[in-house]
Amino acid sequence: MKFNKKRVVIAILLSVSLFLVGCSANEEFISIATGGTAGVYYPLGGAIAEVINNEVDGVNTSAQSTGASVENSRLIMNEEVELAIIQNDIANYAYNGERQFEDNRVENIRGIATLYPEVIQIVVRRGAGIETIDDLRGKRIAVGAPGSGAEANAQQILNAFGITYDDIRQDYLSFAEAAGRLSDRQIDAAFITAGIPTSAVMDVAATQDIGLLSMSQDQIDALNSEYPFLTGVEVPAGTYRGQDEAVSTVALQATLVVQEELSDDVVYDITKVIFENRDRLIRAHNRANDITIDTAQDGMTVPMHPGAQRYFDEVN
Repeated sequence: MKFNKKRVVIAILLSVSLFLVGCSANEEFISIATGGTAGVYYPLGGAIAEVINNEVDGVNTSAQSTGASVENSRLIMNEEVELAIIQNDIANYAYNGERQFEDNRVENIRGIATLYPEVIQIVVRRGAGIETIDDLRGKRIAVGAPGSGAEANAQQILNAFGITYDDIRQDYLSFAEAAGRLSDRQIDAAFITAGIPTSAVMDVAATQDIGLLSMSQDQIDALNSEYPFLTGVEVPAGTYRGQDEAVSTVALQATLVVQEELSDDVVYDITKVIFENRDRLIRAHNRANDITIDTAQDGMTVPMHPGAQRYFDEVN
């Protein structure tokens, strides 16, 4: 039989194409919803995506910047992302159909692990005449991006102390936008819910005299009584430039959640590689130091995904 070089080349190219199509068809694409680029969710979510890509076969993962917790819950509900980082209070409201989710219960949300405490920081510009929460009345305040957990927290705290949006001049700003407005002296204060130190707050402290409002124990107890997710924490002295004393405030838990529909095996693998590659996550952000197996289910407010539960049952 006469050798036909052209036919051989075509056959080889066709075989390679079919192989690549088969690989692509078997590859699972996963998106992680995070938050604004100036917070902790985004760099940590990016590090989690990188670990999954490097360690879990057949999975292609990417992290995307979003408006954070409330938006992320709706992205899970609409099956637009497979994984998301969400505050544990917002996760609870979403799963139980409460507050902003009253008509849009997120029934398909499941937990993988709680990650780290998210500290509610009320950052004030020195010279704005704000020493207490009551002094926020009449001031221009960044209350968080629309659809963010920070904005929900701002309302929780203000309302708990008899302050409504009618009593302030609110601006709906992301962390980065709030930092810029504080630096330019265009706002007087900002609510920021994030792991500490928060890069947006560090940026402001580098150019502007700022402080953090401290809460009394009575105030913390009152908040905890009304919102059990809010627990007392301390921001150590020196966390930010010019912050010479420890500040008492409240915190939530950042939680990694997943669509219920994602397979048990994939979620098991994702959970396993996160906890077995903490060093890589820590290099992305110091808050990953708080990601431990011992605390991974503390503050979990939604049902655990069976794949994640299987991993914790094995290691505990």
